[in-house]
Amino acid sequence: MSPSLPPPKCGIIIPVFNEAGSLDQLWREILQGISSLDVLCEIIFVNDGSHDASGEVLDTIAANDPRVQVIHFRRNFGQTAALMAGIDASSAEVVLALDADLQNDPADIPLLLSKIDEGYDVVCGWRARRQDAFFSRVLISKFANKIISWISGIYLHDYGCTLKAYRRELLEGVRLYGEMHRFVPVYAFWQGARICEVPVNHRPRIHGKSNYGLERIVKVILDLVVVKFLHEYSLKPMYVFGGFALVNIALGFMAGALALYFKLTGEKSFIETPLPLLFVMGCVTGVMCALLGLLAELIIRTYYESQGKRTYAVSRRSGQTTGDI
Repeated sequence: MSPSLPPPKCGIIIPVFNEAGSLDQLWREILQGISSLDVLCEIIFVNDGSHDASGEVLDTIAANDPRVQVIHFRRNFGQTAALMAGIDASSAEVVLALDADLQNDPADIPLLLSKIDEGYDVVCGWRARRQDAFFSRVLISKFANKIISWISGIYLHDYGCTLKAYRRELLEGVRLYGEMHRFVPVYAFWQGARICEVPVNHRPRIHGKSNYGLERIVKVILDLVVVKFLHEYSLKPMYVFGGFALVNIALGFMAGALALYFKLTGEKSFIETPLPLLFVMGCVTGVMCALLGLLAELIIRTYYESQGKRTYAVSRRSGQTTGDI
């Protein structure tokens, strides 16, 4: 955006990977979708190392529209990295993401922004009538959504829908890795954000092919474990490592006591059973877990104190305030 223009109200971020056939139509549909909005918008395409003509098409679009900027990756880094790059490049108050394959409908952009104006912090699209293969995409997605909702505590129908809108302040300091872009509503919910879900139009794919496979489920589950750990124990890692330490030491002593019982009763000597070895392994593993927990505690404290980071987030203040909160 030009320095003379005010910051845009909405930043639309579109990750692109081998979608040359869809981009021109997508750009025109976005322009039509935001034409009814009385706010300044910016459009950020992130070319995620495409092998087709996507880069050339995007450069042509950017040359014809000053609201468009294009970020070209050197190679394919994935959708999460592309969204993160778009968020970093955007200066808008509200960040809105959608796919480049034309399955998300840009006509739904005003709907999501209207919900933001109602006071919500995150608005999630829900592909209520999803136009994808049932067994390979829809059924697996339903199963994954139930697992994520159960573990995270926030119940959404469609975590995988890219079409979402966020208030920018919720994304400050958030860094996304792996396939964690789908968990941004979870991060926001744990910070006290107001979240809503709205049905959006979903269309069949008409160009190219899906870049997702079944291996995505494994990645999602593993990333969910990381997200849950970071939320529950990022400030107290000793609770996790200490728990493993106590369990291992307890099992070790149980094995040792049983080995001693066999020895004293004359049933088996120490060399006739693996129990003494289990005793040693359990105790050693327990001590190592405890030491790792202490090391993690030191790292967490160094991370926060060296950068002056807070271990809390303030929503708002009223009345007379003191201190440097």
